[in-house]
Amino acid sequence: MSTLDVPGAQLYYETRGSGPFMLMIPGANGDADAFGAVADHLAPQYTVVTYDRRGFSRSRLDGPQDYDRRLATDTDDARRLIEYLRDEPATVFGSSSGGLVALELLARHPSAVHTLVPYEPPAVKLLPDGQRWAEFFTELYGLYRRSGVQPALERFREEAFAEPDRQAMAAVRAKDPKKGRYLRANATYWFEHELRQYPAAELDLDALTPYADRIVLAAGRESHGYPAHDATVALGLRIGREVIELPGGHHGHVTHPGQFADALVSALTLGGRGPKA
Repeated sequence: MSTLDVPGAQLYYETRGSGPFMLMIPGANGDADAFGAVADHLAPQYTVVTYDRRGFSRSRLDGPQDYDRRLATDTDDARRLIEYLRDEPATVFGSSSGGLVALELLARHPSAVHTLVPYEPPAVKLLPDGQRWAEFFTELYGLYRRSGVQPALERFREEAFAEPDRQAMAAVRAKDPKKGRYLRANATYWFEHELRQYPAAELDLDALTPYADRIVLAAGRESHGYPAHDATVALGLRIGREVIELPGGHHGHVTHPGQFADALVSALTLGGRGPKA
């Protein structure tokens, strides 16, 4: 088991493959295993590092946490991991909430990032109906506090994701009972510390725009009309970047790992930012 001690936590990470360094930042479940299959497909092209974000699964907290600065802390963890593992900038792929961490990483620590792939970061404040989505997340938190994790997760799936993603999210919880403890704990941690906070984060577009040529925005082909996809498109309009579409929906890296990896590498290569660039 590989770990890195950082202020206030111990980060669990896994490394596979060879080639240029790619760090993959997970989303709401915070668990490296979400990238297991797609990372295997990327490993012939990249040295892929996946990790559990602090407080999730095997990345243990160590001492008091500053939850008012949770996103900044997540960002600093990613920077420390890159600098610890390689003396060079990384290609950084961040999915969902991990995409917000990735964008913050480029804005605050551009020297750590060679290429950034934010995959459907839920920056809902960029949407015309962003306030409605902010209120939805607040209502969802209230449902979680009143009725527990499962009813809140079910409503989250039904309103925020396309049908293929709903099925994938339900299947993950059903087919892996040995991870049940992690899944329950991760969901609780996410509801308490990220559900309302991360989508409400203000992206520093002024800090990102000078590095826009490093950003490859990506979204799922099956996610049209849902908030994370549409927020990605809105972000692209703000920073002058087109959005590439990858197989599947919000969880395409889970449902279509081989196709997803191939399409991602092809898009990066076509844009001059691939593994052989």
